[in-house]
Amino acid sequence: MTATTATVRVMSPEEIAARAGGETPYFVWPARATVFAERAMRLKQLSRGHAMEGYLALMAAVAEAQQAELAALAAAPGLPMPDAAALDAAARRGVPPLAAGDWPRDAAWHSVLQRLLDRVLPLAPEPARALLQQWRAADAEALERQADALLHGVAAGLDLAAAPFIGAALQVVWTHLLLEVQRTHASGGQPFGRLDDPGLCPCCGSRPTASLTRSSGESLGQRYLHCSLCSLQWHLVRGKCSHCGDTQGIAYQSLDTAEQAPEDDTEDAAASRAAKAVVQAETCDACGSYLKIVHSDRDPFVDPVADDLATLTLDLLVSDAGKARSGVNFMLLFGPPEGDAAPPGGAA
Repeated sequence: MTATTATVRVMSPEEIAARAGGETPYFVWPARATVFAERAMRLKQLSRGHAMEGYLALMAAVAEAQQAELAALAAAPGLPMPDAAALDAAARRGVPPLAAGDWPRDAAWHSVLQRLLDRVLPLAPEPARALLQQWRAADAEALERQADALLHGVAAGLDLAAAPFIGAALQVVWTHLLLEVQRTHASGGQPFGRLDDPGLCPCCGSRPTASLTRSSGESLGQRYLHCSLCSLQWHLVRGKCSHCGDTQGIAYQSLDTAEQAPEDDTEDAAASRAAKAVVQAETCDACGSYLKIVHSDRDPFVDPVADDLATLTLDLLVSDAGKARSGVNFMLLFGPPEGDAAPPGGAA
C-alpha cells in the first residue's frame, strides 16, 4: 500500500462558514442508547477479511460491553456530578468542568471494568486472557495508577496491553457523566464553554480520536472532533489543523491499494481517489502533526474510533513521512520509549 496526497482545493474556514447557511451547532451529543452499540457494529463490519480481524472482533465485544455498562449506570445513578455553579465557573475560566486528569474519579469505574472484563474474557485469545484475569483481580491502588497514567498521557508504568480495557471502562463513566450533565442542565442553556485550545474537548479536556464530517441536518458538511474519552463531538471548521490551528499547510492522505493503483496511474487519478476516500489523514506542515478525518457522506456507517483503528496502515505510512499523530484511540495505544511522556490525552 502507498499513501497518496490529494491535491484538491480546500475551502477556507470563512468559505465553509459562509456556505453553512446558518448557525452550526457547536456540540453533537452521543446517544445513550446507541453510542457504543453502533461502534460495535462498525467494528464487526470492518473486521471481515481485515488483517486485524481478530483484534477488531475483540474490540467489537468491548464496545458491546461498554453499551451494556452505560445502560447499567443510567439505571443506577449516583456518581458525583458538577453542579450549575461549577459548570458556570468552568465556562467562565475556559476550562473543562470534567477534566480527565483532575476530576475526582469515583471508584465505581472499578466495578465497570470488572463487569466489562467478565463479558470479554471468554472471547479473548489465551495469551490475553491471563493478562485480563490479572487486571480483573487487581487492587484499587493499581487500577488508579493505570488510570492516572492513561488520562495524563504518561507512558511510564502504563500497561499498553491492558490500556484498551481500562480506557473502555473510563469511557463509559465519562460518557455517562457527560450525558447526565446534558440531561440535568439542558434547561439552563449550554452546560460547557469553549476552551482557549479548540482542539481539546470542552467537557473533559481530552484530545480527539479523529474528526468526522457530518452528512445531515444543520451540520451538513461540517467537521466535528470526536473526544477520545467522553464521546462528545465539537465543531471545528474544516481546513484548520486541530493541533496548532494553522490553515495554510494542510494536506490530505489516504490509502491506495495495489488494485487501485495500476502502473500507468496518473497523478490526477490518484488524487481523485484519495479525495473520495472514506478515511483520510489530515496533515499539517506547520506543526508536523496529523489527525484522521472520516466522512459520513461517503459512508453513512463510519465511526471515528472504529475507522481510525481499522486504518492503522495509514498511521504507519503517514508516520514514515515524518508526521506525528495528535489523536488518541484507547483501543490501541502506541508507547514511546520507556520514561518518555506521551502527547496530551494518551500515548501515540
